[in-house]
Amino acid sequence: MDDIDPFALHMRQPTVSRPLLGLTVLVVEDSRFASEALRLMCLRSGARIRRADSLRSARRHLKVYMPTVAIVDIGLRDGSGVELIRDLSESPGNTAIIFGMSGETDGEMAAKRAGAVGFLAKPVTSLVEFQELILSHLPEDRRPTGLRPISDEQISPDPLALQDDLAHVVDVLGNARDPETVNYVAQFLRSVATSANDAPLLKAVQALQHGREDALHASKAVERLAGLVQERLNHRSAV
Repeated sequence: MDDIDPFALHMRQPTVSRPLLGLTVLVVEDSRFASEALRLMCLRSGARIRRADSLRSARRHLKVYMPTVAIVDIGLRDGSGVELIRDLSESPGNTAIIFGMSGETDGEMAAKRAGAVGFLAKPVTSLVEFQELILSHLPEDRRPTGLRPISDEQISPDPLALQDDLAHVVDVLGNARDPETVNYVAQFLRSVATSANDAPLLKAVQALQHGREDALHASKAVERLAGLVQERLNHRSAV
């Protein structure tokens, strides 16, 4: 399906400073903060990026074009990214190199079992590790020639993207607090808190995850979590 990618006709060769030049990356990720980190990494590396924030959106993208690389988060609002990884890997027309991504410890095994060739553990911050992971799965003729300078650059997303994620959590919890929704919010915020180095928020998420079997404890933990999220939104609005 590469022949219907609008960028394929204008393929440019990678260079040592822009090793992913000519690639199109589809990022399937509902966190704006995590997506922004990947956007900056693609920008530094020369790759074009498209973002889908849900399985539904990703499938719409894939009906129009096939990216060179697909990076799929495991935990999405409308289902598991494992489903999309499996569908892509089993599709006869697939030419994308598929990577899974998650902040959960069991995410890598699930992604690879579904057909992903590699895995990104959140938070994704190292530019060189991001580049090397993708390059290691590209054919030789899609890699830059010559020695590449090794960079220790760490990518820091715009804090406004974090605010968008917190607002997303408020919206989700405002619409429903059933067990499935609470589980989604917990894994989403665990990733966000880890990426943002927010220890109090991460502790509150862990308290919720550890006490989900006790309905009263879970209800109090959700309220505590919602309060912390709103505090952060209020603080950022006042700055």
